[in-house]
Amino acid sequence: MAYAQILPIVLMIILFYFLLIRPNQKRQRNIQNMQNSLSKGDKIVTIGGLHGIIDSLDDSKIVIKCGDGSRLTYDRSAIREVVESAKKPEPIGE
Repeated sequence: MAYAQILPIVLMIILFYFLLIRPNQKRQRNIQNMQNSLSKGDKIVTIGGLHGIIDSLDDSKIVIKCGDGSRLTYDRSAIREVVESAKKPEPIGE
């Protein structure tokens, strides 16, 4: 009889894990990977909606070059998405 009372609570916990916690962890992991893979020349959008190109970066800060030529300093965590990655040099073929 005690199992009948505990079973709905256990099912709710499992349901919350798969519907809320797990997808959020996956999303956070993807954002962290994106922010760690930023490089100079990437076209980005900040969480505030600013569009720009990465001019320089270090471990915690990024300098973004805006359309009018001004440079703004942001935390890495303020980057929402990479619109276009910087072009990597093509390896010289044989």
